Amino acid sequence: MPKTSGRLLSMLSLLQARRDWPGALLAERLQVSQRTVRRDVDRLRELGYPIAAIKGPDGGYRLDAGTDLPPLLFDDEQAVALAVALQITSGVIGEAAARALNTVRQVMPARLRRRIDTLRVSAVERPNPPVDSGVLMALSAAVHAREVLRFDYATTDGPPRQVQPHHLVTWGGRWYLVAWDLDRDDWRTFRVDRITPRVPTGPRFTPRELPGGDVAAFVANRFQGSDSGWPCRGEVILDLPADVVSTYTRDAVVEELGPDRCRLLAGAWSWPALAAMIGRFDADIEVVGPPELKAAFARLARRYAKAATS
Repeated sequence: MPKTSGRLLSMLSLLQARRDWPGALLAERLQVSQRTVRRDVDRLRELGYPIAAIKGPDGGYRLDAGTDLPPLLFDDEQAVALAVALQITSGVIGEAAARALNTVRQVMPARLRRRIDTLRVSAVERPNPPVDSGVLMALSAAVHAREVLRFDYATTDGPPRQVQPHHLVTWGGRWYLVAWDLDRDDWRTFRVDRITPRVPTGPRFTPRELPGGDVAAFVANRFQGSDSGWPCRGEVILDLPADVVSTYTRDAVVEELGPDRCRLLAGAWSWPALAAMIGRFDADIEVVGPPELKAAFARLARRYAKAATS
């Protein structure tokens, strides 16, 4: 690879790794002058990468989001991780993930393609119908915008359903929409794989309060058929995407709070067992409640610390 081309790829990889890069630090990492950095930034801009200049005493650069998706650069581990994730996700959101996997595989070097071809992953524990990613995005947008949603539902005939969408959650590997049904004047839970949204959405509405005021408990009670469920139930916030957490939970409720943040309501036969189950996620944990769950985390922390030093 020509020296300049290799340097451009290295610069692009650095710009993708963190939000802001001071010009002097970028030059130091690439072992070139700041003048060369400015020229290489101009070359990347000509190739379609939206690199913005940062004003300030030191100056610097940032890779912004653009109107078009430019080519992305992944190292070997990132490329393999992406391919594995797409294999797993293809059973949940269907054709879009499968097409993305095929696109990634085609542009991989031969050494990585062989690794991917020998690592075939199938989410056999989740035979649920796949969900169209476009439907998920449409429902999520209506929830966040607080707009009345109209849709056709596969299990019913007649006119479209009209609801006030409040929450998008997962339960047992399926996506559900929790909404106030305007025609039935009551709360309803709809399977997302049976929803066909209609456009445009309706007027904005003022959110109602769920019975009990907690969507996770509301959904858990609906599916468990009682108000008791597990003897020990707790709620936490995890710094992980909802679709990642829902992959590893069966009888828990996961609510999306943002791109990389979700709320988890889960249960177990004991508080230490519940804390241990939540602790398996490699992410920061914020305990919402109850106090017994916090105490269980503290007990496990002491136990694990003792094991680590013994």
